[in-house]
Amino acid sequence: MRRLDYNSVLQTLVNFIEKSVNETNASGVVIGISGGIDSATVAYLSVRALGKERVLGLTMPYYENRDVEDARLVCESLGIECRVINIKPTVDSFILGLGFEPDRKSMGNIMSRTRMVLLYAHANQMNCLVLGTSNRSEFLTGYFTKWGDGASDYAPLINLYKTEVWEIAKLLGVPRRIIEKKPTAGLWEGQTDEDEMGISYRLLDEILWRLVDLKMPKDEIAEELGISIERVEHVERLVKSSEHKRHLPQGPTF
Repeated sequence: MRRLDYNSVLQTLVNFIEKSVNETNASGVVIGISGGIDSATVAYLSVRALGKERVLGLTMPYYENRDVEDARLVCESLGIECRVINIKPTVDSFILGLGFEPDRKSMGNIMSRTRMVLLYAHANQMNCLVLGTSNRSEFLTGYFTKWGDGASDYAPLINLYKTEVWEIAKLLGVPRRIIEKKPTAGLWEGQTDEDEMGISYRLLDEILWRLVDLKMPKDEIAEELGISIERVEHVERLVKSSEHKRHLPQGPTF
């Protein structure tokens, strides 16, 4: 992986958040706090940049589980306001109006887009910005819901790989149990990011860095990492198949 001066990166992130808020004359930021490391890291950065009074955390569970406890832990450790909104009634009403039973993926997308609507409702009401929590690993592989958790005004972590976010979180003092828990989008019981993508973040990041940033040939990546070329091709498919998610809607030119 690339070598970064994480203290310098941390300060750049703090400056970015402060500048983004000040330039838009926003009163503060709203963050969806999931109980995971990405949203915790963005919350910690925001408090450092803006102060706790200008940061609002929204926790929006569909299932009542440990993630809610972890989200509360993040907010309480920072002293920021935490609003818990159970999205189950809203999501279930959407499903009722569909006229069919959505599959697991569609259900997860509905949940993610419901959270986006709530984040923007609060942000608009309070003259705040929505800060996204997606990292570069998720962004490049399309592991986010279009117009859901992929929608935000600014995304501080978008150019940091997941393994790099872990390092920033350690510097910030994010609670150990948040750093060490298995990453999950909380879309269904027992769901984890790595199971769904079929690869660990550590290996994924090593491949992505070589494939996307260094533009190394696939066979060289496989040889250097001591893995099969099929593993590299799996990651390449994730990147290529999600290309449309990284752009605004495209149309033909005339």
